[in-house]
Amino acid sequence: MTYVLLDTEMAAMAVIGRPREFDRDAALQAAMLLFWRKGFAAASMNDLCDAMGIRSPSLYAAFGSKEALYLEAFEHYVQTIGPTVWDKLAVGATAHAGVENLLLAGTESLPESGAIPGGCMAVLAAVSDEWPAAIADVVKNVRLDMLGMLRSRLETAVTEGELPASTDIEHLSRFYLSIFQGMAIQARDGATAAELKGIAAAAMAAWPNGRQERP
Repeated sequence: MTYVLLDTEMAAMAVIGRPREFDRDAALQAAMLLFWRKGFAAASMNDLCDAMGIRSPSLYAAFGSKEALYLEAFEHYVQTIGPTVWDKLAVGATAHAGVENLLLAGTESLPESGAIPGGCMAVLAAVSDEWPAAIADVVKNVRLDMLGMLRSRLETAVTEGELPASTDIEHLSRFYLSIFQGMAIQARDGATAAELKGIAAAAMAAWPNGRQERP
């Protein structure tokens, strides 16, 4: 016996067999938050599918692999979360003001807030995760970019006479990056904005020559 499907029946089957459509940006945001909170290794595919509200075939079709999804989620973090803090380094008439603004921005963004995890995704990944080499290189380069931004701001301070020519720019840059990284880790452990502000104040008291400017 031969069956002939009507056009309406064929259309219904096509809809049933088609992967469910989803909001790609919302799914990527959800993946970013999960990776930020749990890390690459601990976030399972089931965790990701549940958080993103999609099934694994749709995830693979949209993002290719867990590694590719992490890279895209991490880039989303760099483009959306990173500038809210690191753009503050350029705010202020002096490098002192810029570094202080950076740390103060961290006191507001680093503590956990609702669905937003505590800490910094790029910093936390450095101390608690394992990835394929391609991911490790990308994340490391973002942290090196942070160091480079601090170095550039301090070099300008020397050029403009704000800091003495004898200033060890490399050590000072790494010092303030270490302060930010330490704040990120303490925020993950529950440090409050007020507690992080105390760290920022102590760090700025170590500015060369004890210079205490306000932005």
